[in-house]
Amino acid sequence: MAAIDPAEEINELTGTLKGIQDVLDLDAMRRQIAELEQQAAAPDLWNDPEAAQKVTSRLSHLQGELNRVENLIRRLDDVSVLFELAEAEDDADTREEALRELASLRGDVNALEVRTLLSGPYDAREALVTINSQAGGVDAADWAQMLLRMYLRWAERKNYPTEVYDTSYAEEAGIKSATFTVKAPYAYGTLRGEHGTHRLVRISPFDNQGRRQTSFAGVDIVPVVEQTDHIDINEDDLRIDVYRSSGPGGQGVNTTDSAVRITHLPTGIVVSCQNERSQLQNRASAMTVLQAKLLERKRQEEADKMSELRGESTTSWGTQIRNYVLHPYQIVKDLRTSIEAGNPSAVLDGDLDDFIEGEIRWMRRQEAGAGQ
Repeated sequence: MAAIDPAEEINELTGTLKGIQDVLDLDAMRRQIAELEQQAAAPDLWNDPEAAQKVTSRLSHLQGELNRVENLIRRLDDVSVLFELAEAEDDADTREEALRELASLRGDVNALEVRTLLSGPYDAREALVTINSQAGGVDAADWAQMLLRMYLRWAERKNYPTEVYDTSYAEEAGIKSATFTVKAPYAYGTLRGEHGTHRLVRISPFDNQGRRQTSFAGVDIVPVVEQTDHIDINEDDLRIDVYRSSGPGGQGVNTTDSAVRITHLPTGIVVSCQNERSQLQNRASAMTVLQAKLLERKRQEEADKMSELRGESTTSWGTQIRNYVLHPYQIVKDLRTSIEAGNPSAVLDGDLDDFIEGEIRWMRRQEAGAGQ
Protein backbone atom coordinates (compact mmCIF):
# COMPACT_ATOMS: atom_id res chain seq x y z
CA MET A 1 0.00 0.00 0.00
CA ALA A 2 1.45 3.35 -1.08
CA ALA A 3 2.10 5.93 1.61
CA ILE A 4 -0.24 8.92 1.63
CA ASP A 5 1.40 12.12 0.44
CA PRO A 6 1.72 14.49 3.47
CA ALA A 7 0.52 17.49 1.43
CA GLU A 8 -2.62 15.57 0.40
CA GLU A 9 -3.27 14.49 3.96
CA ILE A 10 -2.83 18.05 5.27
CA ASN A 11 -5.34 19.25 2.65
CA GLU A 12 -7.75 16.49 3.65
CA LEU A 13 -7.44 17.31 7.38
CA THR A 14 -7.84 21.01 6.63
CA GLY A 15 -11.11 20.25 4.80
CA THR A 16 -12.34 18.06 7.66
CA LEU A 17 -11.47 20.77 10.18
CA LYS A 18 -13.28 23.39 8.07
CA GLY A 19 -16.37 21.18 8.12
CA ILE A 20 -16.08 20.82 11.89
CA GLN A 21 -15.84 24.62 12.27
CA ASP A 22 -19.00 25.05 10.19
CA VAL A 23 -20.91 22.53 12.33
CA LEU A 24 -19.70 23.95 15.66
CA ASP A 25 -20.19 27.58 14.47
CA LEU A 26 -17.23 29.18 16.23
CA ASP A 27 -18.68 32.71 16.07
CA ALA A 28 -21.83 31.55 17.88
CA MET A 29 -19.63 29.67 20.35
CA ARG A 30 -17.67 32.84 21.09
CA ARG A 31 -20.93 34.76 21.67
CA GLN A 32 -22.14 32.06 24.08
CA ILE A 33 -18.82 32.19 25.94
CA ALA A 34 -19.10 35.99 26.30
CA GLU A 35 -22.68 35.68 27.65
CA LEU A 36 -21.69 32.94 30.09
CA GLU A 37 -18.66 34.92 31.26
CA GLN A 38 -21.02 37.80 32.12
CA GLN A 39 -23.29 35.42 34.06
CA ALA A 40 -20.29 33.86 35.83
CA ALA A 41 -19.09 37.31 36.92
CA ALA A 42 -22.43 38.19 38.57
CA PRO A 43 -21.95 38.71 42.33
CA ASP A 44 -25.12 36.73 43.19
CA LEU A 45 -24.21 33.76 40.98
CA TRP A 46 -23.69 31.31 43.83
CA ASN A 47 -26.96 32.20 45.55
CA ASP A 48 -28.29 29.30 43.49
CA PRO A 49 -25.44 26.70 43.58
CA GLU A 50 -27.12 24.32 41.10
CA ALA A 51 -27.64 27.05 38.48
CA ALA A 52 -24.12 28.37 39.13
CA GLN A 53 -22.67 24.91 38.59
CA LYS A 54 -24.45 24.65 35.23
CA VAL A 55 -23.17 28.07 34.13
CA THR A 56 -19.55 27.37 35.09
CA SER A 57 -19.66 23.83 33.68
CA ARG A 58 -21.10 25.03 30.34
CA LEU A 59 -18.58 27.88 30.19
CA SER A 60 -15.64 25.57 30.89
CA HIS A 61 -16.86 23.11 28.24
CA LEU A 62 -17.30 25.76 25.53
CA GLN A 63 -13.92 27.35 26.29
CA GLY A 64 -12.33 23.92 26.06
CA GLU A 65 -14.07 23.19 22.73
CA LEU A 66 -13.01 26.53 21.24
CA ASN A 67 -9.41 26.13 22.43
CA ARG A 68 -9.36 22.60 21.02
CA VAL A 69 -10.40 23.76 17.54
CA GLU A 70 -8.10 26.80 17.51
CA ASN A 71 -5.19 24.66 18.70
CA LEU A 72 -5.77 22.16 15.87
CA ILE A 73 -5.84 25.00 13.32
CA ARG A 74 -2.47 26.27 14.63
CA ARG A 75 -0.98 22.79 14.65
CA LEU A 76 -2.03 22.16 11.04
CA ASP A 77 -0.35 25.41 9.99
CA ASP A 78 2.79 24.50 11.98
CA VAL A 79 3.08 20.98 10.56
CA SER A 80 2.78 22.34 7.03
CA VAL A 81 5.69 24.71 7.74
CA LEU A 82 7.65 21.84 9.29
CA PHE A 83 7.35 19.76 6.10
CA GLU A 84 8.44 22.75 3.99
CA LEU A 85 11.47 23.20 6.26
CA ALA A 86 12.38 19.50 6.02
CA GLU A 87 12.10 19.64 2.23
CA ALA A 88 14.13 22.85 1.90
CA GLU A 89 16.97 21.60 4.12
CA ASP A 90 16.67 17.91 3.14
CA ASP A 91 16.50 17.12 6.87
CA ALA A 92 15.39 13.55 7.60
CA ASP A 93 14.98 14.18 11.37
CA THR A 94 12.70 17.17 10.81
CA ARG A 95 10.63 15.17 8.30
CA GLU A 96 10.31 12.32 10.82
CA GLU A 97 9.15 14.81 13.48
CA ALA A 98 6.61 16.26 11.03
CA LEU A 99 5.26 12.79 10.18
CA ARG A 100 4.79 11.99 13.89
CA GLU A 101 2.93 15.27 14.43
CA LEU A 102 0.77 14.63 11.35
CA ALA A 103 -0.21 11.20 12.69
CA SER A 104 -1.09 12.78 16.06
CA LEU A 105 -3.12 15.47 14.30
CA ARG A 106 -5.02 12.85 12.31
CA GLY A 107 -6.16 11.18 15.53
CA ASP A 108 -7.10 14.47 17.20
CA VAL A 109 -9.08 15.75 14.21
CA ASN A 110 -10.91 12.43 13.92
CA ALA A 111 -11.77 12.55 17.64
CA LEU A 112 -13.13 16.10 17.28
CA GLU A 113 -15.14 15.06 14.22
CA VAL A 114 -16.92 12.49 16.40
CA ARG A 115 -18.10 15.31 18.67
CA THR A 116 -19.93 16.91 15.71
CA LEU A 117 -21.95 13.69 15.30
CA LEU A 118 -23.62 14.29 18.67
CA SER A 119 -26.65 16.15 17.34
CA GLY A 120 -29.53 14.17 18.86
CA PRO A 121 -32.23 16.01 20.88
CA TYR A 122 -30.73 14.91 24.22
CA ASP A 123 -27.07 14.43 23.25
CA ALA A 124 -25.92 17.68 24.91
CA ARG A 125 -27.29 16.53 28.30
CA GLU A 126 -25.49 15.18 31.31
CA ALA A 127 -25.78 11.39 31.69
CA LEU A 128 -27.42 9.24 34.33
CA VAL A 129 -25.79 5.80 34.42
CA THR A 130 -27.19 2.71 36.16
CA ILE A 131 -25.25 -0.57 36.38
CA ASN A 132 -26.95 -3.83 37.39
CA SER A 133 -25.44 -7.27 37.97
CA GLN A 134 -27.18 -9.93 35.87
CA ALA A 135 -26.54 -13.66 35.37
CA GLY A 136 -23.44 -15.09 37.04
CA GLY A 137 -23.98 -14.94 40.79
CA VAL A 138 -21.18 -13.46 42.87
CA ASP A 139 -19.00 -13.09 39.74
CA ALA A 140 -21.69 -10.91 38.14
CA ALA A 141 -21.84 -8.70 41.25
CA ASP A 142 -18.05 -8.35 41.16
CA TRP A 143 -18.24 -7.64 37.41
CA ALA A 144 -20.82 -4.87 38.00
CA GLN A 145 -18.43 -3.24 40.47
CA MET A 146 -15.58 -3.50 37.94
CA LEU A 147 -17.76 -1.71 35.36
CA LEU A 148 -18.64 0.99 37.88
CA ARG A 149 -14.93 1.61 38.47
CA MET A 150 -14.26 1.56 34.69
CA TYR A 151 -16.76 4.34 33.96
CA LEU A 152 -15.74 6.43 36.96
CA ARG A 153 -12.09 6.14 35.86
CA TRP A 154 -13.08 7.13 32.29
CA ALA A 155 -14.83 10.23 33.64
CA GLU A 156 -11.86 11.02 35.87
CA ARG A 157 -9.51 10.84 32.86
CA LYS A 158 -11.76 13.39 31.11
CA ASN A 159 -11.99 15.62 34.21
CA TYR A 160 -15.76 15.09 34.18
CA PRO A 161 -17.36 15.46 37.64
CA THR A 162 -19.43 12.49 38.81
CA GLU A 163 -21.87 11.95 41.66
CA VAL A 164 -22.83 8.49 42.90
CA TYR A 165 -26.47 8.52 44.03
CA ASP A 166 -26.86 4.96 45.19
CA THR A 167 -24.83 1.75 45.56
CA SER A 168 -26.50 -1.52 46.55
CA TYR A 169 -23.78 -3.90 47.74
CA ALA A 170 -23.99 -7.67 47.25
CA GLU A 171 -23.56 -9.93 50.28
CA GLU A 172 -20.34 -11.73 49.32
CA ALA A 173 -18.59 -9.30 46.97
CA GLY A 174 -19.31 -6.61 44.42
CA ILE A 175 -22.56 -4.72 43.92
CA LYS A 176 -26.12 -5.51 42.94
CA SER A 177 -26.52 -2.07 41.35
CA ALA A 178 -25.21 1.49 41.30
CA THR A 179 -26.50 4.79 39.91
CA PHE A 180 -24.39 7.86 39.20
CA THR A 181 -24.37 10.99 37.06
CA VAL A 182 -21.65 12.25 34.74
CA LYS A 183 -21.93 16.02 35.05
CA ALA A 184 -20.50 17.24 31.78
CA PRO A 185 -22.07 18.65 28.61
CA TYR A 186 -22.60 15.95 25.95
CA ALA A 187 -22.02 13.18 28.49
CA TYR A 188 -25.27 11.47 27.42
CA GLY A 189 -24.52 11.71 23.69
CA THR A 190 -21.02 10.39 24.32
CA LEU A 191 -22.03 7.47 26.54
CA ARG A 192 -25.40 6.38 25.19
CA GLY A 193 -23.84 3.70 23.00
CA GLU A 194 -22.62 1.98 26.17
CA HIS A 195 -26.23 1.05 26.96
CA GLY A 196 -26.64 -2.73 26.92
CA THR A 197 -25.25 -5.95 28.33
CA HIS A 198 -21.51 -6.37 28.96
CA ARG A 199 -20.13 -9.95 29.16
CA LEU A 200 -17.05 -11.02 31.12
CA VAL A 201 -15.19 -14.32 30.69
CA ARG A 202 -12.45 -15.15 33.22
CA ILE A 203 -11.18 -17.62 35.77
CA SER A 204 -13.45 -16.96 38.73
CA PRO A 205 -11.61 -15.65 41.82
CA PHE A 206 -14.56 -17.00 43.83
CA ASP A 207 -14.33 -20.60 42.57
CA ASN A 208 -11.94 -22.73 44.66
CA GLN A 209 -11.55 -25.09 41.68
CA GLY A 210 -10.35 -22.26 39.43
CA ARG A 211 -12.98 -22.79 36.75
CA ARG A 212 -13.80 -20.39 33.95
CA GLN A 213 -16.89 -18.28 34.59
CA THR A 214 -19.05 -16.17 32.28
CA SER A 215 -20.94 -13.32 33.92
CA PHE A 216 -23.11 -10.45 32.73
CA ALA A 217 -23.91 -6.90 33.83
CA GLY A 218 -26.32 -4.38 32.33
CA VAL A 219 -25.54 -0.71 31.72
CA ASP A 220 -28.41 1.76 31.37
CA ILE A 221 -27.73 5.31 30.12
CA VAL A 222 -30.40 8.03 30.17
CA PRO A 223 -30.24 11.83 29.82
CA VAL A 224 -30.58 13.98 32.93
CA VAL A 225 -33.84 15.91 33.10
CA GLU A 226 -33.79 19.70 32.60
CA GLN A 227 -36.34 22.38 33.50
CA THR A 228 -37.65 22.48 29.93
CA ASP A 229 -38.78 18.84 30.15
CA HIS A 230 -42.43 18.24 31.01
CA ILE A 231 -42.50 15.20 33.26
CA ASP A 232 -45.59 15.27 35.46
CA ILE A 233 -45.51 12.94 38.44
CA ASN A 234 -48.59 12.47 40.58
CA GLU A 235 -47.64 12.11 44.26
CA ASP A 236 -50.42 9.52 44.60
CA ASP A 237 -48.53 7.32 42.12
CA LEU A 238 -45.49 7.10 44.40
CA ARG A 239 -44.65 4.75 47.23
CA ILE A 240 -41.80 6.19 49.28
CA ASP A 241 -39.84 4.00 51.70
CA VAL A 242 -37.04 5.14 53.99
CA TYR A 243 -34.36 2.86 55.40
CA ARG A 244 -30.91 2.95 56.92
CA SER A 245 -27.97 3.45 54.57
CA SER A 246 -25.47 0.62 54.54
CA GLY A 247 -22.06 -0.12 53.15
CA PRO A 248 -20.18 -3.29 52.08
CA GLY A 249 -20.83 -6.29 54.28
CA GLY A 250 -23.88 -4.70 55.84
CA GLN A 251 -21.79 -2.27 57.90
CA GLY A 252 -23.90 0.74 58.85
CA VAL A 253 -22.72 4.04 57.47
CA ASN A 254 -25.58 6.06 58.93
CA THR A 255 -27.40 5.84 62.24
CA THR A 256 -30.66 7.35 60.90
CA ASP A 257 -33.19 6.22 58.32
CA SER A 258 -31.96 8.65 55.65
CA ALA A 259 -31.88 6.41 52.55
CA VAL A 260 -34.90 6.76 50.27
CA ARG A 261 -36.50 4.31 47.85
CA ILE A 262 -39.24 5.55 45.50
CA THR A 263 -41.52 3.19 43.56
CA HIS A 264 -43.51 4.66 40.66
CA LEU A 265 -46.60 2.45 40.85
CA PRO A 266 -47.98 2.88 37.28
CA THR A 267 -44.68 1.81 35.64
CA GLY A 268 -43.05 -0.25 38.40
CA ILE A 269 -39.86 1.82 38.14
CA VAL A 270 -37.92 1.73 41.43
CA VAL A 271 -35.15 4.20 42.26
CA SER A 272 -33.20 4.79 45.45
CA CYS A 273 -30.59 7.13 46.87
CA GLN A 274 -28.45 6.83 50.00
CA ASN A 275 -25.52 9.04 49.13
CA GLU A 276 -26.53 12.05 51.22
CA ARG A 277 -26.78 12.33 55.00
CA SER A 278 -30.16 14.03 54.79
CA GLN A 279 -33.36 12.15 53.95
CA LEU A 280 -34.60 15.31 52.20
CA GLN A 281 -31.51 15.43 49.95
CA ASN A 282 -31.78 11.73 49.17
CA ARG A 283 -35.43 12.13 48.24
CA ALA A 284 -34.60 15.04 45.90
CA SER A 285 -31.84 13.00 44.23
CA ALA A 286 -34.11 9.95 43.90
CA MET A 287 -36.78 12.13 42.26
CA THR A 288 -34.16 13.39 39.78
CA VAL A 289 -33.35 9.78 38.86
CA LEU A 290 -37.05 8.88 38.57
CA GLN A 291 -37.75 11.85 36.30
CA ALA A 292 -34.84 10.84 34.04
CA LYS A 293 -36.11 7.24 33.84
CA LEU A 294 -39.65 8.43 33.01
CA LEU A 295 -38.32 10.86 30.39
CA GLU A 296 -36.43 8.04 28.70
CA ARG A 297 -39.51 5.81 28.86
CA LYS A 298 -41.59 8.56 27.25
CA ARG A 299 -38.95 9.16 24.57
CA GLN A 300 -38.77 5.43 23.78
CA GLU A 301 -42.57 5.12 23.57
CA GLU A 302 -42.69 8.06 21.13
CA ALA A 303 -39.91 6.51 19.03
CA ASP A 304 -41.72 3.14 19.00
CA LYS A 305 -44.97 4.82 17.90
CA MET A 306 -43.24 6.69 15.05
CA SER A 307 -41.49 3.52 13.91
CA GLU A 308 -44.79 1.63 13.99
CA LEU A 309 -46.44 4.31 11.84
CA ARG A 310 -43.58 4.04 9.35
CA GLY A 311 -43.77 0.25 9.39
CA GLU A 312 -40.26 -0.05 10.81
CA SER A 313 -38.84 -2.13 13.60
CA THR A 314 -37.24 0.01 16.31
CA THR A 315 -33.49 -0.12 16.66
CA SER A 316 -32.43 -1.24 20.13
CA TRP A 317 -28.94 -1.26 21.58
CA GLY A 318 -30.13 -2.88 24.80
CA THR A 319 -28.65 -6.28 23.94
CA GLN A 320 -25.19 -7.76 24.45
CA ILE A 321 -22.77 -5.18 23.10
CA ARG A 322 -19.26 -6.07 24.25
CA ASN A 323 -17.21 -9.05 25.37
CA TYR A 324 -14.34 -8.78 27.85
CA VAL A 325 -12.29 -11.99 27.75
CA LEU A 326 -9.53 -12.45 30.33
CA HIS A 327 -9.07 -16.22 29.84
CA PRO A 328 -7.92 -18.29 27.91
CA TYR A 329 -6.73 -15.24 25.92
CA GLN A 330 -7.08 -11.50 26.54
CA ILE A 331 -9.26 -9.31 24.36
CA VAL A 332 -12.10 -6.81 24.56
CA LYS A 333 -14.32 -6.78 21.47
CA ASP A 334 -17.37 -4.71 20.56
CA LEU A 335 -19.96 -6.86 18.82
CA ARG A 336 -21.41 -3.96 16.78
CA THR A 337 -18.32 -2.18 15.49
CA SER A 338 -15.82 -5.08 15.69
CA ILE A 339 -13.39 -2.70 17.41
CA GLU A 340 -11.14 -4.67 19.73
CA ALA A 341 -8.32 -4.12 22.21
CA GLY A 342 -5.71 -6.62 23.38
CA ASN A 343 -5.17 -4.97 26.75
CA PRO A 344 -8.30 -5.50 28.90
CA SER A 345 -6.56 -4.03 31.96
CA ALA A 346 -6.25 -0.65 30.22
CA VAL A 347 -9.89 -0.77 29.09
CA LEU A 348 -11.08 -1.65 32.60
CA ASP A 349 -9.02 1.28 33.86
CA GLY A 350 -11.11 3.65 31.76
CA ASP A 351 -9.36 3.59 28.36
CA LEU A 352 -12.66 3.55 26.43
CA ASP A 353 -12.21 6.28 23.81
CA ASP A 354 -11.70 3.99 20.80
CA PHE A 355 -14.83 1.99 21.68
CA ILE A 356 -16.93 5.09 22.37
CA GLU A 357 -15.86 6.89 19.18
CA GLY A 358 -16.52 3.75 17.15
CA GLU A 359 -20.01 3.25 18.55
CA ILE A 360 -20.93 6.94 18.03
CA ARG A 361 -20.07 6.58 14.34
CA TRP A 362 -21.91 3.22 14.21
CA MET A 363 -25.06 4.66 15.82
CA ARG A 364 -25.04 7.63 13.45
CA ARG A 365 -24.92 5.26 10.47
CA GLN A 366 -27.76 3.17 11.94
CA GLU A 367 -29.89 6.27 12.54
CA ALA A 368 -29.14 7.65 9.07
CA GLY A 369 -30.14 4.30 7.55
CA ALA A 370 -33.38 4.19 9.56
CA GLY A 371 -34.28 7.70 8.45
CA GLN A 372 -34.05 6.92 4.73
